[in-house]
Amino acid sequence: MIRRYIASISTSILKRTCAAAAVLAVTLGCSSTKPPNTAAPSGSIDESAVLAQSPTSLLAQNRNKTRKSLSLPSCPQNDAFTESINFATQASNLAQSANSKQDWDEVAALWVQAVAWMQAVPPGSPRRAFAEKKVIEYMRNLVYSQQQASATRSQASTVSFSSDLLNEQLQLYLSYVAAVGPPDVLIVGSSRALQGVDPRQLKQSLAQRGRPGLKVFNFSVNGATAQVVDFQLRRLLKPGHLPQMIVWADGVRAFNSGRDDRTFNSIVDSEGSQLLAAGVRPELELDEPNVIPECYRFPQPCDNNTFRKALASVDRPFRGGEDAQPLFPTIKSLSSGTGILPIADTHPPIKSLSSGTGILPVASNAARYELKPIAANAATHKAQLIPVSRRTTVAIRQLNQLAESIDSNGFMAMSGKYNPNTYYRERAYVSGQYDGDYKNFNLGGKQAVAFNSVVAFTKARKIPLIFVNLPLTNDYLDGTRLRAEQQFRQRMQQLSRQKGFAFRDFSQRWPGRNDYFVDPSHLNRFGASAVSSLLAADSSITWPRPKSRGMEG
Repeated sequence: MIRRYIASISTSILKRTCAAAAVLAVTLGCSSTKPPNTAAPSGSIDESAVLAQSPTSLLAQNRNKTRKSLSLPSCPQNDAFTESINFATQASNLAQSANSKQDWDEVAALWVQAVAWMQAVPPGSPRRAFAEKKVIEYMRNLVYSQQQASATRSQASTVSFSSDLLNEQLQLYLSYVAAVGPPDVLIVGSSRALQGVDPRQLKQSLAQRGRPGLKVFNFSVNGATAQVVDFQLRRLLKPGHLPQMIVWADGVRAFNSGRDDRTFNSIVDSEGSQLLAAGVRPELELDEPNVIPECYRFPQPCDNNTFRKALASVDRPFRGGEDAQPLFPTIKSLSSGTGILPIADTHPPIKSLSSGTGILPVASNAARYELKPIAANAATHKAQLIPVSRRTTVAIRQLNQLAESIDSNGFMAMSGKYNPNTYYRERAYVSGQYDGDYKNFNLGGKQAVAFNSVVAFTKARKIPLIFVNLPLTNDYLDGTRLRAEQQFRQRMQQLSRQKGFAFRDFSQRWPGRNDYFVDPSHLNRFGASAVSSLLAADSSITWPRPKSRGMEG
């Protein structure tokens, strides 16, 4: 039973590996073909004795299969296990001296090859059980090398808006637009929206209801108020980067003009804001780096046509796009509890795998990339404009581990479940009366002006606006907060009729469903999925039709 389960998982990994391999082979440019069986450096691994032994061929056990397989020119005669070890050795050796994004990209590419060839070890081979363990180890190394490549990305001409998450989300959004074009549906809001509306689930639910192919991106930022959203849509994004529809998901505290809007104030005083005032919007580098990738060959064994089926269906997951599953299944525990990753135990260790905390290191030198705020006159508190003599690009420093959980569609999935019996053992309960987000409660003022500005902006550009009042728990909705919610709901219902935007009130949809929340006011991924499904099922919302754009990966 266990062996059949392992075999099914391995087959799933194998199919995904081959699908990605085919896409890589099509999309990557090559200089000269590099033989996959390049000999490993002498003495670099302890498995040389194993490699020297000729493995028992499965083809030799069945002469009919031998004749059938040999008649197919696409079936390589390479020993998959040997090929994998060679690539793993190259990756491990290169990691010792890697100090640039290009170096770590090459390390990652080698680990991809090592995984692909190790997974190609036939299920009936005596090496198979050992190979399955190696695949898991190599995938961990792949994840690490990808993290290092991201942490060492080019930091020339950085721009900061004094908000780590806005910086990160902006760079991701610009990269998303460069890759596949502007989204059809853009989600904005605070951390409640960042964790509370799942773009992939919304896309899948809409596809099931006759709206397939829509692109959905979550551009939410923690601490965002109405002023921050107004800044994002009207000042930060170029007109060509705007979506067909906007879903603004949040709640009353983002509209309280009596609170201290620290996020917006820091953004206004930032270097990036000063550049915007000078007429310069941030954008990514337009030129592709002058790096010619190596061209590798992936295994295509023909024992049971597994690879053939995966390659034949490669258009389905990748053309369908951004909701295609990752190449490899998520590894739940990257740490073995000892502070280091269990990389190939017979290979030279990758340098500094441990940060002493038992978790993967996150760009330990990231702080040096953070730009200091632009100099300001302390007496007048007027920031000086930056003279602009060249095109400005965005390249943001690495964030903490929480921000690293943001997926390629800008969504931060949180798996924890709110349990009031344990939650308040570590945190003091703060009632609405003493909550700074409800201080001097006022639904008019600057936040109302910003909201009206967004409504007018979207209406002028014929971009439908849907505002979603996100769910809250009973524990959160005490007397003070409940009164604020009632005022907010009444005001938004009135404004929606007057100004022509849609308002959906989910605030008390699941007050007792603590399993849908990660804390009293933030949804977890289960609640986010439920909200996304509810939105897709709303027949009164006229969702846009997808525009034809570039292929998603």
